Amino acid sequence: MVLIDLDGTLVDTVPDLAYCIDQTLLQLNLPVRGEEAVRHWIGNGIERLVKRALVNDLDGEPDPALYLRALPLFKSLYASNTSVRSRLYDGVLEGLDYMKKQGYRLACVTNKAREFTQPLLDDFEIVKYFEFTICGDDTARKKPDPLPLLTAAEQMRVSPRKALMVGDSASDVKAARAAGFQIICLSYGYNHGEDIRSYGPDAVIDSLIQLNTLI
Repeated sequence: MVLIDLDGTLVDTVPDLAYCIDQTLLQLNLPVRGEEAVRHWIGNGIERLVKRALVNDLDGEPDPALYLRALPLFKSLYASNTSVRSRLYDGVLEGLDYMKKQGYRLACVTNKAREFTQPLLDDFEIVKYFEFTICGDDTARKKPDPLPLLTAAEQMRVSPRKALMVGDSASDVKAARAAGFQIICLSYGYNHGEDIRSYGPDAVIDSLIQLNTLI
């Protein structure tokens, strides 16, 4: 079994997320943050992304009333801009084809809400590769908690020691280690500006097609 993350692993979603963040901020008469800042903030779900944008900081907390105004604005914008500017990373289709031909069972495990995950998988025509998807609102806890990975393993009836997580962030590494999975990371993804190698995944690759040299 191979579980694969979505944002920063299969699809570069930053252009659409940054557009929607900046449009939300403009409606609130706040300064825009730009694509570079948003790229550093992704990885813990849309709610956390909106909070970071409001305070222009990775760890800060916004005024609760402002956040309650901002979140529905962002969600409305993103619902109509989920895959307008986003793109598949090079090598994704080749990597997915390779794993399917080798007989690996695939599922997508993401912190993204289902209402935004499904359109991405459909629009980029990669939903056909996955037996199912576990989204950020499908389990009580998100990555870096191991629950989403363990839920997938249980659903597929596969032991974690026979499972692999493919992701791009510290959250993916921490979740995989806690769940007893092996973990391979992509070098190009979203990890708050840190080198993913510092978190000690089993391997780091530059393209999904390079899985054909590892598994």
